[in-house]
Amino acid sequence: MQYKTIVLQMLEQQPEIYNQLRKERQVLPAMEHYARELRSLHLAWQETLNEERPDSDPSQIASEALELALKDLKDRLPSGSPQEGQEALSLDQAMAFIRRHTSRG
Repeated sequence: MQYKTIVLQMLEQQPEIYNQLRKERQVLPAMEHYARELRSLHLAWQETLNEERPDSDPSQIASEALELALKDLKDRLPSGSPQEGQEALSLDQAMAFIRRHTSRG
């Protein structure tokens, strides 16, 4: 499974966040962090789905688990632009968010 490739594509789909990560030279650490998170989510969903449907095809379970993991991860990623009714993050707030979510400890 190419979790890093998937995560990189997700980050690139959010140009404001991706460009800020590039500017701060944080694309690789962010990608690695979120790839580990995606892998963990994927494995957890596989386990859950296997318990719920033990007779299901393993490849179907893996596929469905990845879809659920991707949705979970997308929900955790910072949004590049404010949603309706939300104020845009300042650069300092965005960087603090990114650093919190890419630190190793």
